[in-house]
Amino acid sequence: MSARWRRWLLIGGGLALALAVAAAVAAVDVFRFLHSPMEGVPDDGAIYRIEPGTPVAGIAAELAERGLIERPSYLRLTARLSGAARRLQAGEYAIEPGMTPYRLLERFESGRVKQHSLTIIEGWTFHQVVSALRDAQALTHEVSDQPPERIMESLGHGGEHPEGRFFPDTYNFPRGTTDRALLQRAYDRMARVLERAWAERQAGLPLDGPYDALILASIIERETGVPEERRRIGGVFVERLEQGMLLQTDPTVIYGLGGDYTGDITYEHLRRDTPYNTYTRAGLPPTPIAMPSEASIEAAVDPERRGELYFVSTGEGEHVFSKTLEEHERAVDKYQLDRGRGGSEE
Repeated sequence: MSARWRRWLLIGGGLALALAVAAAVAAVDVFRFLHSPMEGVPDDGAIYRIEPGTPVAGIAAELAERGLIERPSYLRLTARLSGAARRLQAGEYAIEPGMTPYRLLERFESGRVKQHSLTIIEGWTFHQVVSALRDAQALTHEVSDQPPERIMESLGHGGEHPEGRFFPDTYNFPRGTTDRALLQRAYDRMARVLERAWAERQAGLPLDGPYDALILASIIERETGVPEERRRIGGVFVERLEQGMLLQTDPTVIYGLGGDYTGDITYEHLRRDTPYNTYTRAGLPPTPIAMPSEASIEAAVDPERRGELYFVSTGEGEHVFSKTLEEHERAVDKYQLDRGRGGSEE
């Protein structure tokens, strides 16, 4: 072999070795980048949203512009070589302190988007539910600005009164979920809970069907201050229904007053006849008055019956129960008349 060829071989070998060393150094640097915590993430985390159709180059560049990563080319290269670039999913993502670029890329690829939440409180009215939907900025609003009858039509239940139909719970959802979709979940959940409870109901209840149970459960929900009393309160109402007595429960009166109720119920209110005034009308009101909890539904279909016909609030959340009017009047004298009317008196 000539000296000339030996010289070229040495040069070529040197170049190959230099390239190999450079590639190894670069590989180590990429590995260190991918598996080191992102230093630009604030202590309370960050939110990043991938819009539909955004290429991985745009994502990497924007993350770098926000100071969340330092080497956008490394993220872009890794995504393309691994095939992740073709699988990145649009959505809103949470970036926690200590997260590495590798884990972030995995999150983008899996579509594990940030979950928002909305809580329907036990005892809320439909008006309060709709108000909460309107205030939820992460929802896409399709129906919450419409009248109740239109909302029910959009859910496929036109003609149904919305009160009591939506199960109180905390619902998680990704940004962009529609208010209609969330309401559908709550409606379906209530339907399942009510169906199961009605199938396991106590025999001989003076209720014509599951809707009556829902109405009674909503009254129990609004009357109960202490959870342990739910079934006992249910027992009082069931006894009164069986004996043809007026339910005489303040929450139904308040519901019937609507905007006329300002926080204090008066004897004039109790005498004002509305479809919901259970002091002037026999039986259950025409619809639920609130969103009952599962515990209140269970109390309506499996009440604790002790022969009690009355209860009065002690003013501290609990009630005193009585079997006779004489006992009840003594309880009223003790707990209410000496401080003015307060709470319900059945």
